[in-house]
Amino acid sequence: MSGTIDIEALCQAKGLRITEQRRVIARVLSESHDHPDVEELHRRASAIDKGISIATVYRTVRLFEDAGILERHDFRDGRSRYEPTPDEHHDHLIDIESGEVIEFSDARIEALQAEIAERLGFRLVDHRLELYGVRRKGQD
Repeated sequence: MSGTIDIEALCQAKGLRITEQRRVIARVLSESHDHPDVEELHRRASAIDKGISIATVYRTVRLFEDAGILERHDFRDGRSRYEPTPDEHHDHLIDIESGEVIEFSDARIEALQAEIAERLGFRLVDHRLELYGVRRKGQD
């Protein structure tokens, strides 16, 4: 939804120590236009630096997630997938056949969710909407 997010700069702003391997992983995440899982991040990072282990990728994404730099998603495919914590809220539509994740925003949905929370006696402070579907035939 938003432009490229500089993960390395966010790490520095939060006072995280940036090793060369973390720098590579941060760059891979910054350049990702999808929602990669740890295995995919490892594949991309190790293509740049063969010394990066899968354990290093796991530790790094956990560190970035704990620092609020990354957001973890479980899109019902059995693997955690990651994206930089967005500047602006968006929701996800997941194609259950291909695994493609489409980001979208809709002011009507946002207003309806706030209205429902209000009607039930709540002030909405956060939410996550994930829609799952399959492409209609002829919509490729």
